Amino acid sequence: MKVVLINHSDSLGGASVVTYRLLKALQAQGIEARMLVVHKATDDPSVVVAAPHWRARLQFYIEAARIFVANGHDRGDLFKVSLGSDGLPLSRHPLVREADAVLLAWVNQGMLSLKEIGRIAAAKPVIWTMHDMWNLTALCHHAGECDKYAEPSGCRQCPFLHSKASDHDASTRVWRDKQQLYGTAHIKFVAVSSWLGELCRQSRLMDAQKVTVIPNAFPVEEFYSAPPSDGRRIILMGAARLDDPVKGLPLAVDMLNRVTRRDNAEVRFFGTLRDPHALDGLNFKHQYLGPVNDPARLRELYSQAHAVISTSLYETLPGTLIEGQAAGAMPVSFDRGGQADIIRGNTDGRLIPFGDTTAMAAALDEVLATDHDRDALRKTVAQRFSAPSVARKYIELLELQLSQAKS
Repeated sequence: MKVVLINHSDSLGGASVVTYRLLKALQAQGIEARMLVVHKATDDPSVVVAAPHWRARLQFYIEAARIFVANGHDRGDLFKVSLGSDGLPLSRHPLVREADAVLLAWVNQGMLSLKEIGRIAAAKPVIWTMHDMWNLTALCHHAGECDKYAEPSGCRQCPFLHSKASDHDASTRVWRDKQQLYGTAHIKFVAVSSWLGELCRQSRLMDAQKVTVIPNAFPVEEFYSAPPSDGRRIILMGAARLDDPVKGLPLAVDMLNRVTRRDNAEVRFFGTLRDPHALDGLNFKHQYLGPVNDPARLRELYSQAHAVISTSLYETLPGTLIEGQAAGAMPVSFDRGGQADIIRGNTDGRLIPFGDTTAMAAALDEVLATDHDRDALRKTVAQRFSAPSVARKYIELLELQLSQAKS
């Protein structure tokens, strides 16, 4: 079976990392898989740059300009939405033409237009893995408190369009374009968490679609447990950009300041910080490690952690919690997103109602006071998120799509 995966990058951002992992997992199962990207960072010959750099950038700038006009010239929310209006002609790419099936992932910011996706789906069975909310809303990647996608009339008066929001704004037009695509194209949708799958069922755009939930693949066998021999309790928190508003860093600072068990405890943060003063208010022993891009160094950090925390406003399927579990660290997180697929009881983590920093601090106090079974945590995550098990689920779905296309 020949499969081509299409994603914006092979390494930049969470969706890129897990899509590349899926590529390798499918290849390990004997699938002839290749990957088309706009930005390539690995030296993997099975990853192919989809178009010359100038052409990809041109499509990116054209869509960005359309968004800038559509939102009343507001730069702040420029990349919180995508129009699906512009992209590369990948239906004509040799890898797509040769493939038995196409697996789409994160294809926004001028990589693929909705029309081009329709052309691909008219010729090939397509599976589309959703890593955020863009498929179930008109424009936005994360809707926040807005639930217009669940209203009978669908998205309109989009808050991300600011002064240009109206009953006939860009969100209403893109909503109609997606309705047409979903109603005519044979696309099988995959949500990476039960939370995202439930949002799809609530969306008037996708409530008629059958959505399969398959988690992201993680190389759990590469992680190991090596807690400090001196008994230190290390708490780990990380992200690509640590002070991205979505990650809830101020909530983490507030929560950690409420923790009472501090003997032999320290917090380690990794990721970029745009605000050099973001951690100034934290009165808990801590280290800021900066960005950590070396996978071996990242696994070492997880191996030493006693707990891994997340205070995100929402997460589709937070990889830091899974990777922490794979190394034997206990996850402690707000329950707002796909965390419930990772933490299913007190034996494998602590889920806290969103925003309750007092309750989260108490839960972290409890975790710090306990020597949990690190090996049991590692076995649990291996059963649910290992690359081979995830790859087999995709292969079953691909085989179903191919058989339906032939019938």
